[in-house]
Amino acid sequence: MLNRIGRRGCFSAELNTSIAFLFIDSSAILQWHRSMTTSKRVQDRSKKKRVHDLEIATEKHKILSKVLLIFEVLKQEPQQIISIRELDQYRRQINLPKPHKISAFLRKSPKLFELYKDHRGILWCGMTKEAEGLVQEEEAIIEQQSDNAAELVTRMLMMSVDKRLALDKIVHFRRDLGLPMDFRNHWVHRFPDYFRVVHPFKPYDESEYLELVNWRSSWAMTELERKALGGMQAPDDHVAGLLSLSFPMKFPPDYKQVLSRYKGKIENFQKREYLSPYADARELKAGTLEFNKRAVAVMHELLSFTIEKRLVTDYLTHFRREFVMPQKLMRLLLKHFGIFYVSERGKRFHVFLNSAYEGSELIEKHPLTVWREKVLSFVGYRKKKETMDTLKDLQEFVDDDLLENESEDESVQVENNEHNMGSLEGDLLEDESEMEIDEVYSAYRE
Repeated sequence: MLNRIGRRGCFSAELNTSIAFLFIDSSAILQWHRSMTTSKRVQDRSKKKRVHDLEIATEKHKILSKVLLIFEVLKQEPQQIISIRELDQYRRQINLPKPHKISAFLRKSPKLFELYKDHRGILWCGMTKEAEGLVQEEEAIIEQQSDNAAELVTRMLMMSVDKRLALDKIVHFRRDLGLPMDFRNHWVHRFPDYFRVVHPFKPYDESEYLELVNWRSSWAMTELERKALGGMQAPDDHVAGLLSLSFPMKFPPDYKQVLSRYKGKIENFQKREYLSPYADARELKAGTLEFNKRAVAVMHELLSFTIEKRLVTDYLTHFRREFVMPQKLMRLLLKHFGIFYVSERGKRFHVFLNSAYEGSELIEKHPLTVWREKVLSFVGYRKKKETMDTLKDLQEFVDDDLLENESEDESVQVENNEHNMGSLEGDLLEDESEMEIDEVYSAYRE
């Protein structure tokens, strides 16, 4: 790494209270609302309603996402090294707010990151040989799975009302679908028989959209339908229409009393027919039972597409119009807690597909999931324990950054920021919008 630094020197200077309230009466909701208004944060209100195993999965994802973003930043650098002062400009994307120190986070993973001070005392970061090997391994897996990822993107276009989606929105799903970093500039042009990039609203809007080229009837079948048929694809003359398949449900073991009380309503919901996510839904009336159940099916299908059967809830809300879904998606996610689980840890809410998990582990693991678990196994080896199996371990991994004493000279202004930021695609600039408490309350209002 020392040689690379020498060369590089020339380049720069609880919300899940809902789990107990599936079809609850309005008076109980009002009482709950009043009892909760003394606390400012949703996270402080729902600790007793959390599913511990999926909260562990959330915490692991938060740590892993920081590591993966740093990998991506380093990959864009000419010598795959960067000064800590320059890396600090990605602090928001890494989601490591001050007073946490980036150098302290990096030092906790010496098997992945190397730190070195040059003769001027500037601290630099690079990848270890093990990390470089992991990055190459990821690139190979993404390439191997590229055809499958192209099918999933095509099916998203097929579900959309206009058979067209903004690239700025799809890019939020990049990691979740296993798409490469060059997704916008190169990858989308590799499958001209599936989709194409268009500018439908020029000159008023220069935004790029991905548009469906050919409808594929054999792909217009939900993951639930495929599983019911033993993994078979639909015939070429398949027509998407009404479905009667039940959604797999999984409940926390301590909610037997709730289930017994609302068993009839849950059964009625499962028996109700609904329109396939691939059928035209423009005639459905918002707010009806049919509209809402189809929205559940759409969310179920999108989560089924993802590598970890989990998404940031903000990403789902970006597609409300395109997929004909209700404005208050949280209402449905929280109401149908047997199908979905919402984790509210941190600034961003995550929604899981319950049936895809056994404890904190995915039942069926995508090759990229296996790779990510391998990366996570290299994290935190400076701790006495070699594994981080509890929420306390995972939280302390980041919180300990506050104890770092060495200065990163974070007050220094980095020159040529535009050059450095411009080397990364827009998908690194994640929106950190937080779910407002009023939105949480509205999820329970009918």
